[in-house]
Amino acid sequence: MVMMNSKSKNTYDAIVIGAGSVGLPTAYFLTLEGWSVLVLDGEASPGQGQNKAAIGGVRATHSDPGKITLCLQSIEIFEGWREKHGVDIGWIGGGYCFPVYREEDEKLLTDILPTQKSYGLDIDWVGPDRIKELIPGINENGLRGGTYSPGDGQVSPLKSASEFWKQSKERGCEYRFGEPVTGLLIEGGRIKGVKTSKGVYNADVVVNSAGSEARKIGLMAGIDIPVVPDSHEGGISAPMERFFDPLIVDMRPGPGGKTKNFYFGQNDRGQVIFCYTPIEPIIGTNRSCTSEFMPIIARRLIDLIPRLKNMLIRRVWRGLYPMTPDGIIILDRVREVEGFYLEVGMCGQGFMLGPGVGLNMAKLITSGEPAIDREVFDTLSFYRDFGKGRAEALK
Repeated sequence: MVMMNSKSKNTYDAIVIGAGSVGLPTAYFLTLEGWSVLVLDGEASPGQGQNKAAIGGVRATHSDPGKITLCLQSIEIFEGWREKHGVDIGWIGGGYCFPVYREEDEKLLTDILPTQKSYGLDIDWVGPDRIKELIPGINENGLRGGTYSPGDGQVSPLKSASEFWKQSKERGCEYRFGEPVTGLLIEGGRIKGVKTSKGVYNADVVVNSAGSEARKIGLMAGIDIPVVPDSHEGGISAPMERFFDPLIVDMRPGPGGKTKNFYFGQNDRGQVIFCYTPIEPIIGTNRSCTSEFMPIIARRLIDLIPRLKNMLIRRVWRGLYPMTPDGIIILDRVREVEGFYLEVGMCGQGFMLGPGVGLNMAKLITSGEPAIDREVFDTLSFYRDFGKGRAEALK
């Protein structure tokens, strides 16, 4: 590796495409390895794409081993940030809670508990009395219990993005905003750099962290990445006194057959942040808010916790989930183009996965091995069998 001070102008050890939930931590960890790094983004400042649409939840409560292990690392990084860097990024513990009202949901959650525990997640099934303690005022009618993972928490997406940007800059990382990537430089099957709307930059390593635009960047290298964005709406209330600690996921479908689960939490300022998952994906990049979101989410919030009926809503927004056919993220090096790496398809969980992804990709790039077990990491490969969903995703 060539050290920073010997690099010529516009030449770097690595170029990261995207200054968002994944690209920023990757740049940070690459600088910790002593690499010279350039980050390119078409937005005007860090974290201004889908990162600022995140509701800030950070959980390792997944069924996929890769997501579990990466998010456990993310939690450790987020939780320890203030002690390490002396800056508050809005971390709150309190865990995640999945209250259950249906037998099928209870079976689903208890069936995956052994897998979750085997990969180090602190989680268990608790009875309805414990759920009522965790969520004061929850609707008791039909409550069966639920799972609770106390190590999970939440962070401010804006504060954390600013911190990853600041800390990486202090270690020599360069950022160029308002410069969308327009092409990749490839010679003899090797990456050589990128073109933007304003210039040409050289590097033997380029990392695709482009979120909802990941497929477009991949096509510049002649590879078709099965990542398609769909949109989800979220909202936030005015501040109020904190009365519950965990982030809450209600797995039941909503009224009218339009929504799957919905989820929400109360942040460090007492604001309730909320979102739901549509049954029918809304494919595309349209981020305009809809008229149906608030009536649907309001009914669901009040049904679960009636005391929220007087909650004042401050604003709503819409963000994009870069989805893969199987709902699992892609972390890999591209075999067809040496030096080209993928950290894409975060499926709406890029914020919580970001620090763990950044750490592992930086280790993979600089040493050839990720920070987590290689067997687990390889399940996230770009070259895995995505099943029949791959062709559908590329339409």
